[in-house]
Amino acid sequence: MDTRLKAMLVPVPAVTPVQREGMFRLLERYYENVTKADFLADLAEKQWVIVLSDPRTGELCGFSTQMLMRVAVGSVSVRALFSGDTVVAREHWGDIALARTWGRLALSLIDQQDPEEFYWFLISKGYKTYRFLPLFFHEFYPRYDAPTPDWAGRLIHGLAGHKYAEAYDPAAGIIRGGSQKDRLRAGIADLTAERLRDPHVRYFVERNPGYCLGEELCCLAPLSRANFTAAAYRVIGREPVATGGLT
Repeated sequence: MDTRLKAMLVPVPAVTPVQREGMFRLLERYYENVTKADFLADLAEKQWVIVLSDPRTGELCGFSTQMLMRVAVGSVSVRALFSGDTVVAREHWGDIALARTWGRLALSLIDQQDPEEFYWFLISKGYKTYRFLPLFFHEFYPRYDAPTPDWAGRLIHGLAGHKYAEAYDPAAGIIRGGSQKDRLRAGIADLTAERLRDPHVRYFVERNPGYCLGEELCCLAPLSRANFTAAAYRVIGREPVATGGLT
């Protein structure tokens, strides 16, 4: 399966002023209540950006900021790959370039064989983002068809509390927001009756009814080669065995 977009994993210091401006303008097109200051702050704390562009014109078509967290949860130190601001231009929805490059980044970090436990910490304000979990992972939480085990709940609380402090509601597992919280613009990824027939989508809405206000459901998936699904490996274009790095 070939991608139509070109994807590059760029260290944040190498992101050019032109790219930064294009990224903010794209984010502003799809989200309300975004500010340049908040965007730049999100970018500054990250280590990488997956930059998507049209291979013919070079036009910026999407991006996703990424960081590696190390957090002590109780007596356990864990690593977590965390995704920040993410947006893809509507005309390129369905392109696999972002998922492929993110998957290769995750596999390269898995293959470092760090002794710490390793997870993907995902916060989701839309069903499209949450729907990525059952596509890519055998085990993830929270989910409609299994209770969240205590160990996963503790990790979600620990990671969310570390990253979001006062905004995190541990009783609901939600990052709350006020009236100025960034949120998807009306008409972007709206829910339909057809979408709600998907049990994963229905569960996401039930768990995060404030998604339309920008509230975000905190999610966790173990990052290991065994936890990636066959569909994930098809998207990533890799075999479920170590290959020695990101290529």
